[in-house]
Amino acid sequence: MSGNNGGPWGGGGGNRGGGGGPRGGSGGGRGPGDQGPNIPEIDQIVKKGQEQLKVLMGGRGGGDGGRGGGSGGPGFSKRGVLLGLVGLGLIWLVASVYTVKPEERSVELMFGQYYRTGAPGLNFAPWPVVTHEIVQVTTERVTEVGTGTAPLDQGLMLTRDEAVVDIEFQVVWNITDPARFLFNLADPRETVRAVSESAMRDIIARSELSPILNRDRGSIAADLRAAAQSTLDSYESGINIIRVNFDKADPPREVIDSFREVQAARQERDRLERQADAYANRVLAAARGEAAQVQEEAEGYRAQVVNNAQGEASRFVSVFSEYVNAPEVTRKRMYLETMERVLGDMSLTILDNVTGGGGNGTGVLPYLPLDQLQRQQPRSAD
Repeated sequence: MSGNNGGPWGGGGGNRGGGGGPRGGSGGGRGPGDQGPNIPEIDQIVKKGQEQLKVLMGGRGGGDGGRGGGSGGPGFSKRGVLLGLVGLGLIWLVASVYTVKPEERSVELMFGQYYRTGAPGLNFAPWPVVTHEIVQVTTERVTEVGTGTAPLDQGLMLTRDEAVVDIEFQVVWNITDPARFLFNLADPRETVRAVSESAMRDIIARSELSPILNRDRGSIAADLRAAAQSTLDSYESGINIIRVNFDKADPPREVIDSFREVQAARQERDRLERQADAYANRVLAAARGEAAQVQEEAEGYRAQVVNNAQGEASRFVSVFSEYVNAPEVTRKRMYLETMERVLGDMSLTILDNVTGGGGNGTGVLPYLPLDQLQRQQPRSAD
């Protein structure tokens, strides 16, 4: 086979064969008609790229007769260097200046360590020495406990009277210290949930079932907020619990019917106990009153008898003293007083001798109502 190029790199053009070398000829060299190696196309592409780069950086482009020739590198002018530095400065300034919204705070880190907390507005952190991270601080975050969203978050808790209650509540919180929030807690939401659930279990374990279901929800929520906040403060978490929403406190669904029956029986028992207590109090109060009355009457009777006896004795002694001094006068006075005492309350009509009747009062009509006339006599006198 004949040809004038022996391959891609321009080999000898003689015929191969006749015991010649691999590139033809007897000595294996190039023949007298061979040319030098041609410039590959890739070298031309690189050369053109270098010329265009020089033009962009402020140099002069040129072919074979330009400055730099084919062997010189790309040239850089002062203007190109200045523009490059200005561009780098703008990029650095944009990376170093940032804005913080009113509801946010920024945490600046110098070489990965806490440097300072940025206030709302325009802040400057020279990158890459100082970096920053923005945290929402006033936004209310909600952590739910007892809703069953987590695998172990069942909300079933044991009370002091060994009853099981299903609790659901929400903890609403925000961030007061962004640095502590970022660096002291690995998982803030899980920490708030675990702390709140632990505090609630402790409170429920110290309470009975009935107050939890009825009247103590407000106090339980207040106690939970105080206990959880104290624990989070001990962790230096930078979290503030705003409020606790006590959503549900019911018996478990599996035993709700039985629980209602038990509650109805307890209410009936309480009602009967109250009725029995009221009856006992009423009867006991009446008995105590009667006993007190009898005792007071006995005391009064005793005092009366004693006083009467003492008075009679005193009167007898005084009468006896007078009798010793004047027997006749005292005897007559005692007679008159006795008759007055005996006859004082009797209704008597004494008839003296009546003329024309024989002196024995037979002339008096037997039907004359003398007693009534005697009773009416004071009225007629008035």
